[in-house]
Amino acid sequence: MTEETVREQILAAADELYYRKGYAAVGMDELRAAAGVSLRRLYALFPSKTDIVTAVLARKHAEWESGLTGAVADAGADPRDRLLAVYGYLEDWFCADDFRGCAFINAFGELGGTNPEVAKIVRDHKASFQAYMSGLVMDAGAPASLAAQLSILAEGAQSTAAIAADPQVAVQARNAAQVLIDDAVAA
Repeated sequence: MTEETVREQILAAADELYYRKGYAAVGMDELRAAAGVSLRRLYALFPSKTDIVTAVLARKHAEWESGLTGAVADAGADPRDRLLAVYGYLEDWFCADDFRGCAFINAFGELGGTNPEVAKIVRDHKASFQAYMSGLVMDAGAPASLAAQLSILAEGAQSTAAIAADPQVAVQARNAAQVLIDDAVAA
C-alpha cells in the first residue's frame, strides 16, 4: 500500500471513531487496530494524536464546505433560496443515521480548552462558515447583520439536533430563517 492509501485508511478510521466515541476516548492502539496498521506505521505518519485530530478536522472542513456549497448551488440562482438551502443541507445531515452533532463543536468541547491548535482550527472553521453566509447575505441584498443571525441559527440547530436527536430542528431553524430573511430584505 502507498503511504497516501495508509494515511487515508488511518484518517477514515479516526474520523469514524472520533465522531462516534469522542476524541479523548479513542486511544492510539484502538485507532491502530481499526485502521489495520502497525503502531509504528501510525506514528510514522502521525507523530502525535494532535496531528491526527487536525488532519481529521481538515478533512471534515473540506467535506462540510463541499456539501454546503453543493446544496446551495443546487438551490438555483434565487438568493433567498440559496440562503434557505443551508437549512435543507442541515436537515439532510441531521437525518443521517450516524449524526452526532458538529465534529468541530465536539472537538472544541473536548479539546479546545487544552489544545490551542484544535481551538484555532475550530474557530477558523466557524469563521469560514460566517464568511460564506456573509457572501450569501450580500448576494441577497440584505443587511450584513443577517449573516450573523443566520449563522447563529444554523450553529444552534446543530447543537440542538445532536442533543435532542431530532432532525426536525433543521425545519424549525429554516422557518425562523425565512422570517429573518423576509424581514431583512423588506427593510
